Amino acid sequence: MTDSPSGSGAAAQQALRVVVENGADDAALRTLAGSEVLLPAEMDAVGPDPKALSLPVYELDDGTELVPVFTTQSRMEQVLPQVRRHRSVVLGALAHGWPSEQLSLVIDAGTPEELALTARGVRELLDRNGTD
Repeated sequence: MTDSPSGSGAAAQQALRVVVENGADDAALRTLAGSEVLLPAEMDAVGPDPKALSLPVYELDDGTELVPVFTTQSRMEQVLPQVRRHRSVVLGALAHGWPSEQLSLVIDAGTPEELALTARGVRELLDRNGTD
């Protein structure tokens, strides 16, 4: 775990910036899909199935349910300072197993590069490993 945007975090942030500024750029989306992101976790990842992933779902005032992910720990801590634990997950794998049409995804909430996607957008833009 690191606070500085290095490696996958820096590449993910750059790709995110390209998508936010220019729209659905295929190369940037591929980079995002292959990047590890941080999924906030409020408790230990210990349970009956350690490979099971519990998604943190936040509900907005308008009823929208979203799952936040972050490209770096420092970005996560800026938005969710109370959350000290996270799980790393490849964004494309998360997209491939997206569980619900009602859930939206927000990447790097609260930053200039924030990207929010509906469930359909998650699957269409980030699920790059459907045949892998």
